[in-house]
Amino acid sequence: MPRGCFVTVEGTEGVGKTTNLDFVQQTLESAGLEVLRTREPGGTPLAEDIRTLLLTPRAEPVADLTELLLMFAARAQHLEQVIKPALAAGKWVLCDRFTDATYAYQGGGRGMDTAQIQVLENLVQDGLQPDLTLLLDLPVSVGLERARARSAPDRFESEKSRFFEAVRQHYLQRAAADPGRFAVIDAAPALPDVQQQISQALLRVLEVPA
Repeated sequence: MPRGCFVTVEGTEGVGKTTNLDFVQQTLESAGLEVLRTREPGGTPLAEDIRTLLLTPRAEPVADLTELLLMFAARAQHLEQVIKPALAAGKWVLCDRFTDATYAYQGGGRGMDTAQIQVLENLVQDGLQPDLTLLLDLPVSVGLERARARSAPDRFESEKSRFFEAVRQHYLQRAAADPGRFAVIDAAPALPDVQQQISQALLRVLEVPA
């Protein structure tokens, strides 16, 4: 059985990931594909518990290395229990964030050494990478205004604007360095325009006429 395809959606806060993940899922399923949708951190009961640990605001400062190790602990469980089996079964995996988020948030936002992140990436993923990464890009001020209007901020959403500026720039640097995998989607226009960009990007992995 041919291996499935691994599609990830990335972006800073408030870029519209949930709405556009719905659109990607509908597009793939309309093409007759079996889609497993999941998220990071999370995706299994244990990984969701780790997600709660990571996102819950707390009085105790969370060390950057603790945060990084928890991210990869959740990812290791997610890969072994969900992502790898689904891909092996020929399913398409659609994931809300993956390792690019770790480079952007912990490497860019926290200023951690990306060489440390790469060591953990190699250990946990053993070369597994998404086939396509849709990076929804939006000015930080716009995204934060959207995010904070919808719900109380979690531990990450409570960071200052400069943190998210660093996250955004790191995402864009990664996309520029790997244009074959990334598609940068301008998330500022009206939703139909955003989804038209996404449709064009999906043609990279869908064997359908343009």
